Amino acid sequence: MRKENSFDPELFFAALADKTRLRLLNLMREGEVCVCFFAETLGTNNPKISRHLAYLRRAGLVTGRRDGKWMHYSIAEPKSEHAREVFEATMKMLKADREMERDRERLVSVCCVPNTPVSIQRLEKVS
Repeated sequence: MRKENSFDPELFFAALADKTRLRLLNLMREGEVCVCFFAETLGTNNPKISRHLAYLRRAGLVTGRRDGKWMHYSIAEPKSEHAREVFEATMKMLKADREMERDRERLVSVCCVPNTPVSIQRLEKVS
């Protein structure tokens, strides 16, 4: 039985073998990102994003931090030296990819600030 904190190569490579997970890692390349940005940036739904983030957490590639109702995710470099080398090479490859760069451009333009509250106005009675 594998120890909880030990490196799992199959999980590591499986985490890197999915385009959505690579896109998520790419968006976190320069630092922490609020989960509210991911779905709109990638044009998908929140449940799908949550499943992929959970997979990346199990693989030890991201960490999450709660701030109120929002989760913020950031990259956690692999503890294994060899896995870290593969991960760094993967991140360099993503940085050079044009589609991944377009995702980063969309991330900058997406805003997760909630819409301002709707004000309720009374209707004047018509006589």
